Amino acid sequence: MRRTSALIVGGGPAGAATAIELARARLPHLLLERERGGDALCGGFISWRTIQSLESLGVDPDTLNPARLTHVRLFAKDRRRDAALPHPALAVSRRRLDTVMLDTAIRMGAAVEDGVTIREIEGLVARAADGATIETEALFLASGKHDIRGLARPADARGEDPTLGLRVRLPPSRRVAAVADSIELHLFDRGYAGLALQEDGSANLCLAVHRSRLQEAGTPRALIDAIAHDAPVLAERLADFDAGLPIDAIANVPYGWRARTGVPGLFRLGDQAGVIPSLAGEGMGIAIASGISAARAYRDHGAAGAAAWQLRFARQLARPITVAGIVRRVVEHPRAALLMPLLRPTMITLVANATRVGYNRS
Repeated sequence: MRRTSALIVGGGPAGAATAIELARARLPHLLLERERGGDALCGGFISWRTIQSLESLGVDPDTLNPARLTHVRLFAKDRRRDAALPHPALAVSRRRLDTVMLDTAIRMGAAVEDGVTIREIEGLVARAADGATIETEALFLASGKHDIRGLARPADARGEDPTLGLRVRLPPSRRVAAVADSIELHLFDRGYAGLALQEDGSANLCLAVHRSRLQEAGTPRALIDAIAHDAPVLAERLADFDAGLPIDAIANVPYGWRARTGVPGLFRLGDQAGVIPSLAGEGMGIAIASGISAARAYRDHGAAGAAAWQLRFARQLARPITVAGIVRRVVEHPRAALLMPLLRPTMITLVANATRVGYNRS
């Protein structure tokens, strides 16, 4: 059995942020990542608050994407509303974000091992796919939406009609380029889609759709066709989509869930701490903020500080997740388009600000 003072499971933004902070504090640790250079399903929106978090970690946002998003566009059927974002944001592929952050951690002295898949966690002992076990005093769980046996989030958090995440990569084209400096949100019955340009000119289209709609359509491709039929602008963006290109999917996303209890030695990070509806665009913000603040709590209070930190972070997530959940229920209603004339830019700005997450700068 191997032993390490601090074990980070997962090398995405939450895990990398933790590793950077622990390396800065010169605290012994080990980060395990199952697949470096992967491209996670969604989460490529980096808000103005998260840009500040990245800068505090020594990550230059321009190395992710020098272009900035300055507006948000909402579409529901043939209706549209525009608003300026409170501050510039950016969009970046998860492959680029994860690579830059983990490279930064390694450059700062973080201990990282690739190609290690943790299958089970019992207490503070992690078991890898090859049977190896690692014991730790402080476990930082940064596995994203992927649950690990022994620490899985409760099944009832998914609801009776759980949400599926779908992702389509749209190659650069004139139609895709029309998205320009905006983040687009396309609203439809029982779901919504977010679209933004990434660093290479391609677009990441992420859909959050209730399972009942997929069951009605039959296949992911048929579902996207059905959604596009009722969303003319989205249909235009998808005009160059090759039917042979893959549609990535993840099932049973527990939007609204928060880890409201804590235990000594265990720091739940990112989606393992709380899952905000993706329309808020703050999933990466939660991941990075949780990694920074958890690492600093460990620095100041040791493994015993995990329980108190988890409760504090749950309180910090309460408003953003609650506000995003209310908005989500409204926009997923079949008649959401009827509310568009009532929507004002100031309301969009208020929601954008209310769903941000920061971190303690101490």
